[in-house]
Amino acid sequence: MTFREFFIRYMMPKVEWKRVLRYLVYLFLCLIVQTMLLSRTRIAGICPYALPAAAVAVGMFEGPVAGVLYGLLLGYFADMAFVENTVLFTVMFPMLAFAAGFVSQFFINRRFFAFMGAAAVGLLLTAFGQLLHTSAMDGFSTVMVRSVILQTLWSLPLAALTYIHPARWSDFTPASKGESKG
Repeated sequence: MTFREFFIRYMMPKVEWKRVLRYLVYLFLCLIVQTMLLSRTRIAGICPYALPAAAVAVGMFEGPVAGVLYGLLLGYFADMAFVENTVLFTVMFPMLAFAAGFVSQFFINRRFFAFMGAAAVGLLLTAFGQLLHTSAMDGFSTVMVRSVILQTLWSLPLAALTYIHPARWSDFTPASKGESKG
């Protein structure tokens, strides 16, 4: 048996290609909706931003390692779509996905309200990262803090929509974790 055969048979993880393709299409559609539709929808001059919630959802339901890979891919393409950010999303989204995956494995459940809390933290951290990036380039203004809060609040309803598909596709069921369905 050659090393290649040994590696493929015993060391390479079993990858479910349908699941990978499903998540890649999901993240691509989230990116398309964000760039084509949501970036043109403004209330009080603030655009909603749903991509951090998508990274949190994938990290929460696929685990920290897969979440980092999907978050890195999503962040890379988000940075290409929004040219004003150099590497902010490429760094931010994998960290959010890893944190959500880690916390969901050990500390919180994968229910809707726990997801909304994690998504709110992810949205707030992303908006704060955008604030730091903008203030480093142009200078700080107290109006920016209002923008951070409004962007987070305006993005929360969209975060609820990003929960639906990853929760449906996940292997997590209440019966598998010993919880009752009642």
